Amino acid sequence: MEDLYVIKIGGNIIDDESVLKSFLKRFAAISGKKILVHGGGKLATRMAEKMGIPQQLVDGRRVTDAETLKIVTMVYAGYINKNIVACLQSLHCNATGICGADGNSILAHKRAGSGGTDYGFAGDIDSVNTEWIGSLLHQGLAVVTAPITHDGKNQLLNTNADSIAQEIAKAMSKSFHVQLIYSFEKAGVLLDVNDESTVIHSINPSYYQQLKAAEKIFAGMIPKLDNAFTAISQGVKKVIIGKGEDLANLLNGKSGTTICHE
Repeated sequence: MEDLYVIKIGGNIIDDESVLKSFLKRFAAISGKKILVHGGGKLATRMAEKMGIPQQLVDGRRVTDAETLKIVTMVYAGYINKNIVACLQSLHCNATGICGADGNSILAHKRAGSGGTDYGFAGDIDSVNTEWIGSLLHQGLAVVTAPITHDGKNQLLNTNADSIAQEIAKAMSKSFHVQLIYSFEKAGVLLDVNDESTVIHSINPSYYQQLKAAEKIFAGMIPKLDNAFTAISQGVKKVIIGKGEDLANLLNGKSGTTICHE
């Protein structure tokens, strides 16, 4: 099977034009098949503020009411997505920008409220159209995916970009050797969250359990690592966490943290 890189970037890259362009140069230089999943950054929040639409976050997740859904769709699937595609084209990397409604690529359902919280038009993923996404890759296109999905019933949904990257990686692993790379503001998983020289270079399931038992993992990293181990248990070859600005070294194992089977 061919290699496929699924790379997720967030606001720390998207919100800085020079950092984004530098990252995209590194992304464009990757040979072979690749998918870039991007988050939304701060632009949607700024737009909402300018339009007088209040924003609410619960546990770091945006509550997406009907007006906010319009804004995030315009910003994520519109400006940010197409700006990334245009930049890649200028770097001679032929790319196409999609959201989950395009090609019926990502179906989701509206998240059920919990603990009295209604997340509005937030989506949890049900399926990925691997055949259609694969057809784009086989045409030699880099696929740039915005964090907007749909339910197949004429409803768009705002969906967590980490989840999209993970679900695409798991689904595509049936046809490719998939490496899933999460761009992170830190150099990787750290033994000391305040010291970037304490990067753990490799974590397998048994070592992860040892680190958790010894409380050596920063609490905020545990959900990300749990998701990473879920991904590799469902077919993803490896998961790498580190700074997207150091993409080439992440891919060749010289930086970041690699989550692996053994």
